[in-house]
Order: sequence, then structure tokens, then C-alpha cells
Amino acid sequence: MARKDSIKKLRATLLKRRDALIRSAIGDLSLLQGKPSKTGDVLDAVADTVQAELNSQLLEVEGRELEAIDAAIQRLDEGKYGDCESCKKPIPLTRLRAVPYARECIGCHRLAEKRKSHPAAMMSRMFDSYQADTA
Repeated sequence: MARKDSIKKLRATLLKRRDALIRSAIGDLSLLQGKPSKTGDVLDAVADTVQAELNSQLLEVEGRELEAIDAAIQRLDEGKYGDCESCKKPIPLTRLRAVPYARECIGCHRLAEKRKSHPAAMMSRMFDSYQADTA
């Protein structure tokens, strides 16, 4: 019974986060669609371009999180929420509280990262090819 109550609370957490992401995305979109200022010098134009790129990247990250949250809400509606998609065992509540849209238990998630076929492994691949400055 305690797990069911915790999962109900997690639904509320997911819905709150989804609403916050939507509000944030609307703000980011309005910033991206805003007209560039015609006043200022080259540095102002560069700063505006950098800010637009940052807003665009943030919008992309928020969009991926929003998709994950929507998928978690769908799993809740289907009664599949909280079970690891790989091993089918219940995902510990501590993991779900930390990452409420988690699809895998931490063990299966780590195995997937090691296989480097998991989207989360892309960051480690990027750093594997990075060459540090020696000078």
C-alpha cells in the first residue's frame, strides 16, 4: 500500500514538472521568436546570438524531459509505471523520487550505459575522444 501512495505522489510531481516545463518552453520560444534588436554594436549582436543559441539548446533539453514525463504519465495510466523495462522488477522508490520518469532500475541503466547503445552513453563517448591540452 505504501508503494501505491508514493506512486500517486510521484504522479503529482510529474504533473507539476510538466507544467513548469511547458511554461518555461513557452517563455523560451517567445525569446527565440523575438525580433533582434537593431541597436547596439557587433558585441551586442554576438551576445544576442549566443543567448538565442543557449535558449535553443535549453528548449531542446526541456523538450526531451517533457517527452520522458509524458511517457511516464502514460505508463502510470496503463499501470506499467515503476517497473524496469529491462528486468521487469520494481524500480526502487528512491530512484523514482530522484528521476520520476525513469524507465529502468539503476542496475539495468548502468548496463545499458556500458553497452554504449543507451542515449545516456553518448556523453561519455564524447569525452572518450576528447584530447586534453598538454601545454
